This record gives sequence, structure tokens and C-alpha cells, in this order.
Amino acid sequence: MTMPIPGSEAFSSRPVDPAELARSLPASLPVHTVTDEQVAALDPLTYEVIRHRLWSVTDEMGEALKRMSGSPIVTDANDFDFAISDELGQEVQVGLYNTMLVGAVDLAIYWTLRNRADNPGIEAGDMFLCNDPWVGGGLHQNDVIVYQPVFHDGKLFAWTSAIAHQPDLGGVGLGSFSPAAQDVFSESLPTPPVKVVRDGRLQRDVADLWVRRSRVPMLVGLDLRAKIGANNVGAERLHALIRQYGADTVKAVMKRMMSDAESRLRGKLATLPDGSWTATGYQDQSHEGDRNLHKITVTTTKTGEHLTFDFTGTDPQAGVVNCTYAGMRGGVMLALLPILAGDIPWSAGGLMRCFDLITEEGTLNNATFPAAVGRGPIGPAWLTGSLVADCLSQMLDRDLELGKNVQATCCGTWDTAVIAGLDERGAQPAPFLSIMMEPMAGGYGARPHADGVDTGGLFCIPMGRVPDVEMTEFLYPVLTLWRREVPDSGGPGRHRGGLGASMAFTPHGTSVPMGLVLASAGKAVAQNSGLSGGLPGNSGLDVVARTSRVKELFAAGEMPAELSEVSDTLEPGQNYASSYLAPGEVFAMTWQGGGGYGDPLLRDPSAVARDLREEKITAEAARSVYGVVLESGTVDSAATEAVRSRRRDTRRTRSRVTGRTSGQADLSTARRIDDNLVESGDRIACGHCGEILGDTGETPLALAVYDGPPTEAGPQILATATDYVDAPVVFRQYSCPSCWTALWSGVVPADHPDLATSLGRLTVTTG
Repeated sequence: MTMPIPGSEAFSSRPVDPAELARSLPASLPVHTVTDEQVAALDPLTYEVIRHRLWSVTDEMGEALKRMSGSPIVTDANDFDFAISDELGQEVQVGLYNTMLVGAVDLAIYWTLRNRADNPGIEAGDMFLCNDPWVGGGLHQNDVIVYQPVFHDGKLFAWTSAIAHQPDLGGVGLGSFSPAAQDVFSESLPTPPVKVVRDGRLQRDVADLWVRRSRVPMLVGLDLRAKIGANNVGAERLHALIRQYGADTVKAVMKRMMSDAESRLRGKLATLPDGSWTATGYQDQSHEGDRNLHKITVTTTKTGEHLTFDFTGTDPQAGVVNCTYAGMRGGVMLALLPILAGDIPWSAGGLMRCFDLITEEGTLNNATFPAAVGRGPIGPAWLTGSLVADCLSQMLDRDLELGKNVQATCCGTWDTAVIAGLDERGAQPAPFLSIMMEPMAGGYGARPHADGVDTGGLFCIPMGRVPDVEMTEFLYPVLTLWRREVPDSGGPGRHRGGLGASMAFTPHGTSVPMGLVLASAGKAVAQNSGLSGGLPGNSGLDVVARTSRVKELFAAGEMPAELSEVSDTLEPGQNYASSYLAPGEVFAMTWQGGGGYGDPLLRDPSAVARDLREEKITAEAARSVYGVVLESGTVDSAATEAVRSRRRDTRRTRSRVTGRTSGQADLSTARRIDDNLVESGDRIACGHCGEILGDTGETPLALAVYDGPPTEAGPQILATATDYVDAPVVFRQYSCPSCWTALWSGVVPADHPDLATSLGRLTVTTG
């Protein structure tokens, strides 16, 4: 565990009370605000017109950034975001891009108001730059925010902000990913808020200092100017809005947008029963050479119209798999926005009033300086979001209408591969660096009423895109051998998780080895969990073919389509590694699909047949996982029922039962808990056979439990856990001890909390 450095707490940021923040500002910084009466006096038509105008401003800022940036991270992956905030930094309107960043933007503004108002001052024409994840704005150092105060009549009226991931900002590792880092001093330097624009003029000394750290300075310099340009667009549109409707009216709309978002979310929460739900997940490996598992756990409690996310029990910070408080908050927003606020305008300043965070400092998702945090967004922050999404989905699954937003875990992480080397295709050799953006095509989790979307994208970037293969080959000296969806990669279930995909490439147009940095998770344990008995999606897998036959195949005019054609010796890439890829060698990466929903033995056999025809699954999975027998593509109903019956018998003979069942519940009056469980009075019962499994709040439930090798989860388990961690990893399944329907399935450490005695994810208190 990294010990905090004395004085580093000055650079930490937390949410603030707006009234207290306003009182703390110096007299030299007057702010514009309005009264509650002015907000209440808004007429509905004016409110809607201005609200949509503010929404359009963030879209225009996004288009401005994309037109000016030359980075595929921005132009293709949409790994950026924008916000319009009120005078105190509360987010009024955010963009539909990387939603994790929403949890960090306001923190940087709060910090700036507290620490920069006197010296060097906050004035019209200023813009600040920051990449300090302890201050906020971004989730790790590569997330760089440029934000500006907007003044009207000498008063601070609002803030605009533009933030995007930068391809490289220095540090030991390529792309600023340092797999072996033990503290932030081995990574890119975090920069607290500094004026990069003063009185409307770019400060060349600051800009030069900024780009000097990067391996791709021209690209970073261009992105800096693109973010300044996007902020200029935002300020111009806000001033035009003020001229048309008046400052008080525009500000009243901003305040009401946040209040409306808050009241609508509170209203939704008030309709749900109170209760608590728990989810636990893991980072497999914390740095290069590590072989341990590192736990993040959250208990989500809903009381009335308020949520509390309690991360007590999360493991201490370790290696590079840490994020700051901003990352934890960003992970919460990753889940909350689409699951609870999908039908509510994303006025984040209001939505964030509806929850509290309980956390211990010095832990994986609340790391103290100087912890290494380079993996923050795509490691612990992402896992935090997945676990919160798991809890929220359990909460909503009790209601068939709200259950439309229930979703098993999507692609559980970003599979990072950074390449850098010498491009010799032109007249003069030139250095290059690229983050492979193909894993944008992750699989979405299954839902109670539908399969997950195949290669649908990432849960945290609603508008993300996969780069064009030809453009990647044009920009960098690589040749892509394939990029395709992977059959069986979606988690099996009554509804199947969306497929993940794979790609393979070889150096092409360079005579020297290129550097290769790997950073990912979810190889030993599942990070794309299922719900209600659904199985996890595929494990990630990166491999390098050192003794490759690719040159011989090319010489013979053949393009390989499988790794077995390329080499007989494959080197599995560790979660965190600094490596290389030489000409003639091949790198292949397989990233994750989504988790399944419900017991796969309950899937409609015709859907299994369709999946097989469309190559979404293999014939092996159709029979061994789904228990469906097909003859010439047609379902053999009698044989299918016989196979499924034998599969349930197998669950019966291999499982141990904890506790005793206690009779039958009346299913006609029972209330739904999820796809399998119901609540009948103060009893919990199987929703399929009615067997009473226990009382609400009582431990343990009567459950059948089985632990076996991870591969028993299905052919989607591609990686071998022992290649990555020393702790035993198992396929664990809980079933009803009467009808043997799967209630929960996962690939987890052997010491994962026992659901038979930990009922957080199964019981609620009726409110």
C-alpha cells in the first residue's frame, strides 16, 4: 500500500455544499445567480426552448472538437465529453460521450474556485488546464480537461469544459501506461489547474511545457487547441442565449434543469421497495509480475428516495489498478445515467444530489497520492460501475416496467494494447504511437426481455465507434489479418449476452520491432457477470505468436484466418506487460462480450437454433450449455427435453445443499424478486416450482451450490486462470434444490462471498 505524502491532501477534491462554496468566494469574484422565485416563475415554453438550446450547445462543442482533433481517440472512439456548469460548477448539461467523465468535471471546478480565486485569480478570458485525477476533471492523467469561466456583466455566470483522453503524456510506458508502476512518479505527471489561456490569449510558455512531455507532441498540441476551440464555441453560444432571453432567465432554466432531474429521479426511487443489494468483483493482477486478486465491493442501499453506495471492505490500493475518488464517482455515474436516468435529461448536478458515497481512503477506488492511477478509468472505475450496475439491476428487476432497464454486465473492461515504433513506409522514417481502438466493439449485457447487443459498443460511451480497418492500416505500419465477432463470447442465458470480438495484426511497413504495452483485466475471473442465473461472457485473451508462419503464408498468397494457421506456439499476454512485436510476428486480442440473463436451460430452443445458424454460438455450446439438440438445423424437441433433464440431474448430483426448504409458496400472490425468485409474505421462494428457500432477512437460504473448474461455465472461458493468478478460481453456480433452475452463476475466486449466507443480492425490505 502506498502511503500518502504529507501535504498531498491539498490537491484532493470532494463534492461541496453550494451555499458554503458561494460564501467562501472572495469579493473580487462576484457570481451571478437567481432566486427560487425566479426559477418558479419560468413559463413552460421558455424553459423547454432554452433547455434544448443548452443541450445543443454541448453537441456543437463535440462537433467542434472532433473537427479539429486528429486523434482517433476523439474522432472514432468518442472518448471525450463536455459539460455546461452553473457559476459554482454544478453540471447542468453533459454530453453523450464518455459518461464516466461526468463524475469528475465538477470536482475540478470546485477545486479551482477554492484554490485559484485569489491567486492567480479567475477572470473573463481565462481557461484552465488540468490532468490531476486527485483534483478531478478526469479519471487518470491522460484525461485532460480545459475549462473556462463565462462572465456576464462582470459576474461569473457559468463554466464550459472540454475533456478528452490524450494518446501519450509521458511517463515510463508507451501511451503513458506503465504496467510495472508502483506509484504516480512512474507515470505521466499530474498537473493541477493552471491557466493555459489568459485574457483570451493562449499562454505559449504553458502550452510548450504541456506538449514537451509527450511522445506525440503535435497531436497533443492539436488536441489542446481543439479543446480551447470547443470552449470558445460553448461561450459564444451561451452569450447568444443570454442576449436573446436575458441572463436571469437562462440561469433560472439552468437551476430548474438540475432540480427537475433531481425530482424525477427521486420520484422513481420512491416507487421502489427499500432494500440493500451487494456486488463484489475483482481486478486480476495489480501490476506487471503480480499474481494476486484485488477486490472491490459495494453495498447499495435505497431508503425512500435516496441511494447510498458503500464501498467499505474494498482492498487497499495496489500497483496500477487504482483510481481516485473522481474515478469511483465516475464509475457510479457510468451505471446510474443509463440504468436509472435513461428517461431523464442528464442534468448531472441534480442527479448527483440523489446519492451518497461511503468509502475508505487508500483503497482501490479511492486511492491516495502518490498511488499509480494510470489504469483508473478502464480498471477500478469501470469495475465500480459494473458492480453498481449489478446492484441497480437487482433493485429494478423486481418491477417488470422498470425492469426494462435491467441489464447484465456489459463488456467488463477495456482491453488496452498500445503499439509504438518506427514507420518506414514514407520517404523518411517517422515515429508512431497508437492505442488499438478495436475493443470499442464490446458486447452489451442481456436483459430480462431481450438478448444483449452484439459488438454494440461500450456502456460508458453511448456514441462510441470502432475505427475503420483501412484507416488504421493507412495511419500505422500494421496489417490486419482479421477483425470479427467471436461465437460463444456472449454469456449464455435465457437471454444471451451480446458477442465480443477479436482482431489480429502483424507489423507491415517497418523493419524493427515495435513496442507493445498490455493492460487489461478479466482473464482469470469474470468481469462481465450474468444476472439471475445467466453465465458470464467470455474471458479476455491476448496472445503473441513469436514463431509465426505469416510470411510464408503471404508468400503463398494465403491470408490466415485462425491462430492455428499462424503458429503452433502461442504466448499468452499477461494482464499487465511491457513487451514487443517484431516483423513477422502476430498479435491477437479477444475482448469481452456481455453477461447472460436467466438460466440458459430456459432459453427458447428456436432462439438457440437461430444463434447457431447466424454463427453466434457453436454446435458445442448449443448442446452442452443450452441443452438443445438440433438435426439439420431443426430442433428435436423430445431429445432437447431429455438433454435438459439430464443437465438438471447433473446439477442435483454434483451440488451440496445449504439449509432446508420449508414447503410451497402460493405463486399466484407472490411478488417478483428477479427472473427466478419471488417474495411471498416474509418468505423467499423459487418462482418456477414454488419451493420456499427461506425467510427474508434470514441466513442461510436453502440453496444448492456447486464449485467446479472455470471451463465448466462454457466455451466462452478462453483464458486459463492459472496463467495469471495463484489463487484458486472456480465456476460457481447456485440452483434451486427442488427444480434445479440456476439462480446465480459466476467465475470467481474460491473465497468469493457465499450467497447462501450473504443474502444482500437476494432480499429486500418491503417499504
